[in-house]
Amino acid sequence: MSMIRLTEPQSMGELAMITSLLEGSGIAFMVQNEHVSSLYPGLPILNSSVMVDERDHLRAEVLLSRLRLAVRDVSSQT
Repeated sequence: MSMIRLTEPQSMGELAMITSLLEGSGIAFMVQNEHVSSLYPGLPILNSSVMVDERDHLRAEVLLSRLRLAVRDVSSQT
């Protein structure tokens, strides 16, 4: 199983949303530096990285793009 980087969440809340989406979709993942980034928030060098299997990368990218589109649509309604 070859894992590749899907994204680097900018907050713990974003990380929780992404991991929930992946779990609910049955996509295996791992998070690098999950706890280190919460110790020093705002330091880009310590950001978490969400990794997915290379075979699931395209599907995960599509799900992530839909999530970002949905968040953008809701925030523009205010």
